[in-house]
Amino acid sequence: MSVQISYKNIKTTKNSTNLVLFVDEKFNFLKLKKYVSPKEYSFISDLLKSKDLKKRIISFDISSKKRIIIISLKKDSQGADLENLGAKFYDNFKNFKIKDYILNSETIPLKSNNAVGHFLHGLKLKSYAFEKYLTKKSKNNITLYISGNKKPSAKEQLKFKAIEDGAFLTRDLVSEPGNVLHPDEYARRLNLLRKDGLKVNIYDQKKLKKLGMNALLGVGQGSIRGSYLVTLEWNGLNKKSKPLAFVGKGVCFDTGGISLKPAKFMEDMTYDMAGSAVVVGLMKSLAQRKAKINAVGVVGLVENMPGGNAQRPGDIVKSYSGKTIEILNTDAEGRLVLADALTYTEEKFKPKFIVDLATLTGAIIVSLGSEYAGLFSNDDKLSKQLIDTGEKVEEKVWRMPLNKNFDKLINSKNADMQNINYVGGAGSTTAAQFLQRFILNKTPWAHLDIAGMAFSKYGGALNSGGATGYGVRLLNKLIEDNYE
Repeated sequence: MSVQISYKNIKTTKNSTNLVLFVDEKFNFLKLKKYVSPKEYSFISDLLKSKDLKKRIISFDISSKKRIIIISLKKDSQGADLENLGAKFYDNFKNFKIKDYILNSETIPLKSNNAVGHFLHGLKLKSYAFEKYLTKKSKNNITLYISGNKKPSAKEQLKFKAIEDGAFLTRDLVSEPGNVLHPDEYARRLNLLRKDGLKVNIYDQKKLKKLGMNALLGVGQGSIRGSYLVTLEWNGLNKKSKPLAFVGKGVCFDTGGISLKPAKFMEDMTYDMAGSAVVVGLMKSLAQRKAKINAVGVVGLVENMPGGNAQRPGDIVKSYSGKTIEILNTDAEGRLVLADALTYTEEKFKPKFIVDLATLTGAIIVSLGSEYAGLFSNDDKLSKQLIDTGEKVEEKVWRMPLNKNFDKLINSKNADMQNINYVGGAGSTTAAQFLQRFILNKTPWAHLDIAGMAFSKYGGALNSGGATGYGVRLLNKLIEDNYE
């Protein structure tokens, strides 16, 4: 199902059909009198007296061909509240026969001209469905014609669309099955982003071996597919300005390798590349909305398979940083991919900060469920920015501890470190502690463990189940509020 938004000039009259009108939280309908006929006004006014006004969206069927929808806005309604209302609108009316509506922006009892933009943004995000492999696709469409003088500006329309396109790209990538979106195909698709204005560099196995990225390469060596590091650069400022850096784990399918996962729910491991998909969606958004910052996205793309050439428990590899790692469990692979990607990003791009995203540990789901991503950071300022931004867009993060005392749990007798904590406990923290060892020059860094947030079987406020696109809106807002 798709949602079409039209901003072409259209005027709401008393004869207009299928109206979407806004009122204040007390359902003061008097101000809408000029948009409906006297008969309709009397009919709705009487019904409002008996309606449950705790519901913020109320529908009135005037006839079989006309519906009037009243939406109540709180006086302090802002972005997230308006977006959630848009999503509820979609849920309420997606299956109705009436598909065309006129949304009258003049009736919004708020000063902000962005209210409509946020409402429609939520509606669009909720309408996403991954139907690529269905032989019978939904043919239902909703079209909203936006009238009145409180429309978002052309610039704001572009910004909302860019974020939607980025979030949808992220969801598309996460939703693809492993037999389609393997590392070779993923790298090919990333190369196509050049058309959006991104500078794309693809490092294949030969180049990675020459660079010494043995931690990343070790993860993918059991697969018939290639392993890659891909950089995506957006330059919205002069080249001397330090970029913001975003790094993502792209394990296209994770069997666990020789340390094989149980068969139950292994099919979900197609989304073990969600961290990389967030980075890709973000970079597309920044390019489309021509963000006034410099940014770089770095993703490590591998497939973790138990082949005859697969990495073994007990192997020792030398990372790009020069530090050696003893592989005690091949299913703790994401941190190996990120280790090389983080050091390379810091050394190559010398960024203002680095935020990495990964479906890294099941332990974070035990800790935080599907309400918060785990945040680990060496920088209080960056942490606060992420926490505050997460609350604004309802993509929340919760800061978890890092402490040098955890280091003893990942120290190895045979190498500089081991890739798991065999003692047990603090699984997410020791994984983050491991990653922190590959930030060599004290660059402000934050690690987001999004294992509980990237995919939802039951859906959320702005998604209908499946890939959520979590992180694209969070990081766009982080940039917009603090760095543009």
